[in-house]
Amino acid sequence: MDTQGTQAPSVRLAIDQRTFLAVGRGRQELHAIVTVSMTGTAPSAAGAARDPAGKHAEAARSAGGAAPAGPAAPGESAGQTGPAVPTGSAGQTGPAVPTGSAGQTSPAVPTGSAVTAARAGSVGSAASAGRPAIASAPASAAPARPHGSAAPVPARLAEVLVLDCSSSMDWPERKFREARKAALAALDALPDGTPFAVVRGTHTAEVAYPPGGGMRAADAAARREAALAIGGLEAHGGTCVGNWLELAGRLLAEQGAAIPHVLMLTDGRNEHDEENPLAAVLDALEGKFVCDAWGIGDGWDAQVLMDATGRLHGSANSVHEERELPAAYRRLVAGLAQRTVPELEIVVTPMPGTQVRYLRQVHPNEAQLPQAPGTGAAVFTTRAWGDERRRYQLCLLVDPQGRPLGEDLQAATVRVRVPGGPPVALPAELPCLVQWTDDPVRAEAENRRNLERAHVEKHQLLGRTAASAADAFRRDRHDPAVLDHLAAAVRLAHELGAVRQLAELQRIVAVHDAAAGRVEMRAGVTAAHFEHLLTASTHTTFGPPADGIQAAAAAQELRDCPHCGARMPQQSVFCPTCGRRTQTP
Repeated sequence: MDTQGTQAPSVRLAIDQRTFLAVGRGRQELHAIVTVSMTGTAPSAAGAARDPAGKHAEAARSAGGAAPAGPAAPGESAGQTGPAVPTGSAGQTGPAVPTGSAGQTSPAVPTGSAVTAARAGSVGSAASAGRPAIASAPASAAPARPHGSAAPVPARLAEVLVLDCSSSMDWPERKFREARKAALAALDALPDGTPFAVVRGTHTAEVAYPPGGGMRAADAAARREAALAIGGLEAHGGTCVGNWLELAGRLLAEQGAAIPHVLMLTDGRNEHDEENPLAAVLDALEGKFVCDAWGIGDGWDAQVLMDATGRLHGSANSVHEERELPAAYRRLVAGLAQRTVPELEIVVTPMPGTQVRYLRQVHPNEAQLPQAPGTGAAVFTTRAWGDERRRYQLCLLVDPQGRPLGEDLQAATVRVRVPGGPPVALPAELPCLVQWTDDPVRAEAENRRNLERAHVEKHQLLGRTAASAADAFRRDRHDPAVLDHLAAAVRLAHELGAVRQLAELQRIVAVHDAAAGRVEMRAGVTAAHFEHLLTASTHTTFGPPADGIQAAAAAQELRDCPHCGARMPQQSVFCPTCGRRTQTP
């Protein structure tokens, strides 16, 4: 079912159809798909990317990273939001659906109207003694580049560009050259007035720009100076991603911008992790900013990117050709400039006997959502919204004891809210329904009809299968299990319409029959091919509309219990809170 407010911009909420569970199996997990959409935001001229001389047009045409905004979806899912939004996931396919991933060019809320103040503060215990201080790297001469101009805007977005400057970046030479170009392209796309910094990352971390550390508001002069600093960067040293992100977190905390963001590039493995373990840094930084990360070259570790972006609400991406990177960066940052709602919270209120296990993002890319501490309702914070649609998997632990059979029962309610109260129209809360049965065969059959849930689970299986193929290849590239896993992955990608994943698979195997999984290993495959496949597997297609949502709409409307006043499904006979009968069956 879909609910919406009357004012723009607005948020809409949908939950898939009821889950059937067999009572004989005791306490069980209930999985539901929650879709949240935001529409009606207005454009911001200051967020447009700058390219007055058209110098980057050719790079944009040749880039194969994040896909440019596509056409609107041909139709809306039953119970889903109104006008479709442009796609933005990099190279993603399947049914045309809005994703809102970085790179989209959808409208934005007027600056300041739908913005809450970010919670500035320390990044926690990770910033301990002996860790890298905010220092300045010397800048040497580099050609100045012309830049356009735009009216300054409030510091809604703050950006830290983290550039891997380890020794491996120096070969081949074009890799570091294109990385520098990508950093300049990102600076071009920043709205004037946006605080930014450039961090030089090796086994340590230091601020390459501005001189003396901190951050500086973007304008023509700052971009010229930053170009000089970026042109003077040299590649030497190792890699410690924990140091890079910790420094970025301190810089962003000092700004207190509504949408703090890190754009990180690396070509290597986190070989000096022991100096500042990434896991501990992510524990301290989770929820502090959004991080998007890119792999380049043939020696990077996809798992490091996936760990960082999964915990920091971003996306992991990669490019096969270094020349693709500048245009990909430009699109990503231009898309960020269109995101104007810093936070949206999803609140899950369990009924007695129900426990909230987790809520995780499953579209447009996979990401973990930490649960705010506390009892009662579970609160999950999502970051940086524009006009887009995201999908989540909700897991509840439910108990059949004392529950009637064959009736829609409310296991939990789901609602959304925007901290700080910006003028955004919010939907009414919706119930998450379960129906208990003593027939396990019927439960299995009914749940198979939920195409939304099946699509999400199949994408998760694709990710696990790709990981199994990569693990088998690392152990022994001649192991028959490698080809078995790849064949299974091709079948799944074909069924899902996941063209991005299928394209990566086709770099590894020759596909003779995708539907049947008939494949043949290509010559010259390296471990780097699997890193690209793993990164691509974190991006998902939206999937088909769910059967039965419109038919179940009446059951998903809520009313007040006449006995205890709690909210309950319109058609329920018993109140899920007090347990008393409210109507005759």
